[in-house]
Amino acid sequence: MLKFTLTVFLSAFSLVALADKDHEHGHKGIVSAKDQAIQPAFDIVHARVKVDGPNLVFQQRVTGKAGSIKPTATGQLAGSEVFSYVWPTSMDSSAVGFEPSQGILALVLTAHPDFDDTPRYDENRDGDKTNDGNVWHSHWVVLTHDDACGPGALKVKDIPKGSKPKLPSTWPDLPLFIDSPGYEPQLKSHKVSIKVPLKDVGFTEDFRFDSVTAGLRINQSVHNPLLCVVKVHDVASSDLSLPGKVYPYIHK
Repeated sequence: MLKFTLTVFLSAFSLVALADKDHEHGHKGIVSAKDQAIQPAFDIVHARVKVDGPNLVFQQRVTGKAGSIKPTATGQLAGSEVFSYVWPTSMDSSAVGFEPSQGILALVLTAHPDFDDTPRYDENRDGDKTNDGNVWHSHWVVLTHDDACGPGALKVKDIPKGSKPKLPSTWPDLPLFIDSPGYEPQLKSHKVSIKVPLKDVGFTEDFRFDSVTAGLRINQSVHNPLLCVVKVHDVASSDLSLPGKVYPYIHK
């Protein structure tokens, strides 16, 4: 049920080969063929989510150096870019504290030099909590379709003015269904990894996931829609069908 409109996005990435016989059941993640047409830092070759002790560990492996490319600063919010590594999931939005049934709940790793959306954290450890947007950091977001972002495109769901939906306690006071939980990512060589405490999510055995690399952009009017997905680099499954299953209760 959770699919990009292929007519819009097929030009943005090559169809991905599912190369591992174990992938049929998804237990060892999603295997994706290399694609020379994709920037190596965003060319996904493998993704998985595993349970490691008290944590749910989200991982992506790319052909290039993970996190090596960030947006160029523009000096203004309107029109500024966001680069991201994304794990769309089958979890309901209520699993992390949003109102239920709001859209696609995704864990994302983002970098954006023109604004800071983690007001509780000092990621670059310089004593200023308001200048860390260019440091890779984690969010939960709710994604929905909005043709105002382009035919069939996705956006981070807006919170209408005057609306007071249920939100996570670490919501960063933005008019978006976005959470800033402070999970510190690890980017090492070709791999991106984020540990999410199991106690923080409504995790169940039927959990499914996918893996995406994408670019987003703040709307020029800085209004609804505020944050649109404008470029999809790669989708591990090719169709956002969420084929991945959790690697069950196995340590490294």
